[in-house]
Amino acid sequence: MPDLLIPNVSRTTRKRLERRAVEHGTTIEAEARTILDKAVARPNLADVAARLFGLKGGVVLDIPPRHPMRQPPDIG
Repeated sequence: MPDLLIPNVSRTTRKRLERRAVEHGTTIEAEARTILDKAVARPNLADVAARLFGLKGGVVLDIPPRHPMRQPPDIG
């Protein structure tokens, strides 16, 4: 399996990752893998829309007819 090097991770992020790893009883590397796996496994909104409505066509909405605007009241 290829390695992944992420340079310039902030000290705060490293500490938070370390804390999560301790809470889950795992290593920092294993915790980072879990987080990355979950992040890329989530479908994005475009994928969800394509599954629901298809790649072409989408949904046809009834658009109500437009009427001329009425005159504003005279308050003077």
